[in-house]
Amino acid sequence: MLRCAFAKSFPRPAIAQVQKRYLSIHEFRSVELLNQYGVATPKSVPAFSADEAFNAAKNFGKDKLVIKAQVLAGGRGKGHFDNGFKSGVHLIDSPEKAKEIASKMLGAKLITKQTGAGGRLCNAVMLAEARTPEHEYYAAILNDRSSLGPVLVTSREGGMNIEDVARDTPEAIITTPIDFEKGLSTEDATAVAKKLGFKTDEAQKQAAEIFQNLYKVFKDKDMTQVEINPLAETQDGAVLAMDAKFGFDENAEFRQKEIFKLRDTTQEDPQEVEAAESGLNFIKLDGNIGCLVNGAGLAMATMDVLTLHGGRPANFLDVGGGANKDAVKKAFELLLTEKAVRAIYVNIFGGIMRCDVIAEGVIAATKELDLQIPLIVRLQGTKSDIAKKLIQESGLKIQAFDGLDEGARAAVAAANA
Repeated sequence: MLRCAFAKSFPRPAIAQVQKRYLSIHEFRSVELLNQYGVATPKSVPAFSADEAFNAAKNFGKDKLVIKAQVLAGGRGKGHFDNGFKSGVHLIDSPEKAKEIASKMLGAKLITKQTGAGGRLCNAVMLAEARTPEHEYYAAILNDRSSLGPVLVTSREGGMNIEDVARDTPEAIITTPIDFEKGLSTEDATAVAKKLGFKTDEAQKQAAEIFQNLYKVFKDKDMTQVEINPLAETQDGAVLAMDAKFGFDENAEFRQKEIFKLRDTTQEDPQEVEAAESGLNFIKLDGNIGCLVNGAGLAMATMDVLTLHGGRPANFLDVGGGANKDAVKKAFELLLTEKAVRAIYVNIFGGIMRCDVIAEGVIAATKELDLQIPLIVRLQGTKSDIAKKLIQESGLKIQAFDGLDEGARAAVAAANA
């Protein structure tokens, strides 16, 4: 996926596992959704056991098939499983081979460049007909900040990492703005297909319809991205979406309930899932200073300031504006599950979130969890005077500060002591 580049005044902490602000669904689910919107794909069938894979291959009607591990990560073909089996994508030519390979994939963790060393559990495989591409293209619908609207991003150089294409040959990327309400016109979609080099009128027509239908599903399902890589023109003249990657905006869950039922939490970090259930936004990092902050912007600023003073944040944790004492306790529990955490920095700017509520939660969590590591607290804003008084009268060893930098320096010193 193409990403925006941001200027950096100093290095951001490395994120051990990238958490996205959108829901992703498995490839076989994406194929089903594409087909509903008239986007052609190779015929495919999911299987959830080795026996199901055997029967699917036996009844498929074709001998040459592809079997793919269904794991939410890129680079599956170049990955390896924690049981030693190589690659999450294989060509097969018999039901027996389908069963053999499925048995090695299912229940194992696939490790790719995107999963980190822990890998992700493979609970399903997808069997698809093997179609031979004559040429591979790239197509995606994304939200574009510069044009403040959706765009169709395409390239003749598909089947490879699009970030590399954008870096090495940016002229190979074609970006076409889309009218949010009207969608992509047939004229514009056909013009893109011609620019990409689809050879025949029929292939151009198929590609143009795919571009238009990709935008329809993007808009209807509140997506943050639709990525087809590769979009293939096959030797028999068909234009097919060979691989799909979708993202759905989590803010739209209330009106996309059927889509969100497809979420596979086994593909997500268990702590991040647990945090979300308590209304917390939590992302693990690789540092040693636990952070508890309200508001995503302040959380990012807190991590920056800690990094600026030589510290290493262990997480991003936003308790939001509606947190209560129980949520604060849950936040502390999440922080303390990481053995690397040597200090905790609580940085709250009270607006909707009252500082005294946070203080009560901090005090309760410190007592109930028998906190043994240094705790540094900075509280400003609504009810901050009451919050500071509560902390003072608690008798606990909590270091309280008024300034962001002052508190950050203390947290860094405590973590490095």
